[in-house]
Amino acid sequence: MSFMIYGANGYTGELIAREAVARGMKPILAGRTRAKVERLASELNLECRIFDLGSPASIVQQLHGVTVVLLTAGPFSATSQPMVRACIEARAHYLDITGEIDVFEEVHRAHSDAQKAGVVLCPGVGFDVIPTDCVAAALKEALPDAVQLSLGFDTTVSLSPGTMKTTLESTPQGGRVRRHGHLVRVPLAHEVRRIDFGRGERLAVAVPWGDVSTAFHTTGIPNITVYVPASRLAVFGMKLGNVFGPFLAMSLVQRALTKLVSLTVKGPDEAARARMPAYVWGEAINAQGERRTARVKTANGYTLTIPGALAVTAFLLSNDAPGGFTTPSRLMGHGMLAQLPGGGQIIIE
Repeated sequence: MSFMIYGANGYTGELIAREAVARGMKPILAGRTRAKVERLASELNLECRIFDLGSPASIVQQLHGVTVVLLTAGPFSATSQPMVRACIEARAHYLDITGEIDVFEEVHRAHSDAQKAGVVLCPGVGFDVIPTDCVAAALKEALPDAVQLSLGFDTTVSLSPGTMKTTLESTPQGGRVRRHGHLVRVPLAHEVRRIDFGRGERLAVAVPWGDVSTAFHTTGIPNITVYVPASRLAVFGMKLGNVFGPFLAMSLVQRALTKLVSLTVKGPDEAARARMPAYVWGEAINAQGERRTARVKTANGYTLTIPGALAVTAFLLSNDAPGGFTTPSRLMGHGMLAQLPGGGQIIIE
């Protein structure tokens, strides 16, 4: 059985490909930029396939013999759906490392088709969203009747080009929370509170993170908000985003900003990643006001994404799993986080 890394020439895709080879795995490297993909495949002595995602039929042909596809090429709002449809037709399990709410929801809408085909759809197998998803599942176990879930993480790692592009694309859409089981749009920085993520109390702001989607599918808890630390200046900047959102949404502006990111932004190197751990936090509350709090310290997001994505890939290569949409903790249990290099033990109070 084989697996494919599509987007292997990108920042995170290359990190995953190199670690896979170090573990003795032989992924097929794929992407649309021939020179970059072939160069990396030659260096790592791997097979490569060059194709874009413009035609589902041609994608299906390229997936011949592939058991699992790990999509690392963003923005996933553009790349996910054609690959999902092709994976269902080709009977290949689908994984990605997105953190985009709308992508999670769109993949979930393919649940029935994937179920019939026996294909697992598990987006978010990196830092987006393994640690927070595992925290959500652990809190649900600790407080089964929880009706409110808050999640968050604290890290100082710089962003990769792909993550920065996704952030620019999503900013004009404003904030998002889960209320009474439904996704609700809210202004950016609509809620601010103080949170101890694991290294002291800090000002934190609500953000439209992927768990607003996935944690609901994992736990069924109807009210979900996600937070990250932010200075008062950053909160002010987010509020300005509510004003300038229509301008930022203009296609000309998006193209210019995306090109600027490609020219100027580089992901953190190994030394920088090693200096920047992540602190993940969660809080569940039931209707009676009972509260459970969870914390875990992990490696930074990019570093944890590598073993996280490979762990889920290896699981699907060696285990049968029911087809359809799922989340990392539903697929492998919330204990998976403690088993990952750079993961940690979730502590619940």
